[in-house]
Amino acid sequence: MRPPDQRKMADEAKAQFSHPDGDHLTLLNVYHAYKTANEDQKWCYDNFCNFRTLKSADNVRTQLKRYMERFDLDLVSLPFDERPKGPYYTGIRKALAAGYFMQVAHQERSGNYLTVKDNQVVRLHPSSSLDHASEWVIYNEFVLTNQNYIRTVTEVKAEWLLDIAPGYFDLDTFPNCEGKRVLEKLIMRRKSGGSSNGQSRDYEEEEDRRKSRKSDRGDRDRKDSKRRK
Repeated sequence: MRPPDQRKMADEAKAQFSHPDGDHLTLLNVYHAYKTANEDQKWCYDNFCNFRTLKSADNVRTQLKRYMERFDLDLVSLPFDERPKGPYYTGIRKALAAGYFMQVAHQERSGNYLTVKDNQVVRLHPSSSLDHASEWVIYNEFVLTNQNYIRTVTEVKAEWLLDIAPGYFDLDTFPNCEGKRVLEKLIMRRKSGGSSNGQSRDYEEEEDRRKSRKSDRGDRDRKDSKRRK
């Protein structure tokens, strides 16, 4: 929630839950905090969170868990790990990519994003918590106002998209765009043996470390700026 007369306080409250890789993980952090606070309605009010929405999300989770148990489906989940680039959040990002692979956008050289397949030029919604330039993102909503926006976005990797939905990302049916050329290069590296699974993981981990260092530097710069003020 972001009341017009309390926007600054609401933004500060949101910042404490913000995840650098996007909005889905930020919402997950809110849910974790809500459960840690024992589903307290006052906690929701103090942190500008919608109590009914969180209660509904918790009910949906309980129902899904019940269905999985009824049909003897394995409940598999990694232990909670606070590290932004740890395996807990990475696994969730991969799961999100598996569910939203048809709602993907690639960042072009212009800085704007181009939605996959239908080639709509879009921008990230100003409310997004994604704090760095991400080449590939999945999104929940396409919002049309005076500009085209994608809202509720999370960073994903091209490698995941190719592994999860090779049919959808068949380049023979892909429109001509920068994203297609990026995928072509990735496929060529895989075919030539230049990017084995181990090498790909090493590359991803190094990229994650680089972004984490950049994010840490940004945090320090913001803190130094506030102290100077």
